[in-house]
Amino acid sequence: MKDVVFDGVSEIIKELFDEYDGPVTKDLNADAVEQWDSLANVQLMVMVEQTFKVRFTPEEIHGLRNVGDLVALVEQRMPA
Repeated sequence: MKDVVFDGVSEIIKELFDEYDGPVTKDLNADAVEQWDSLANVQLMVMVEQTFKVRFTPEEIHGLRNVGDLVALVEQRMPA
C-alpha cells in the first residue's frame, strides 16, 4: 500500500511541478521546488484528495512538512 500511495503522489508532483527535474523523495518539500507556492500547494492537495478519495482538514495540511508526511496522511485516511 505504501508504494502505491508514494508512487501516486510522486506522479501528481511530477505533473503539477513540470519544471522540477529533481527526484521525488519523502524528504522533498516546497523549499526545493521553485513552482511550489501557496496556490500550487492548494492544487496539490486537491489533486491528492481527488486521486485517493480522501479529505484533509486545513490543520492537517498546515502541519505537513514534506512529501513523506503527505503520504503518511493519505495512508491514514484510506480504508484498510
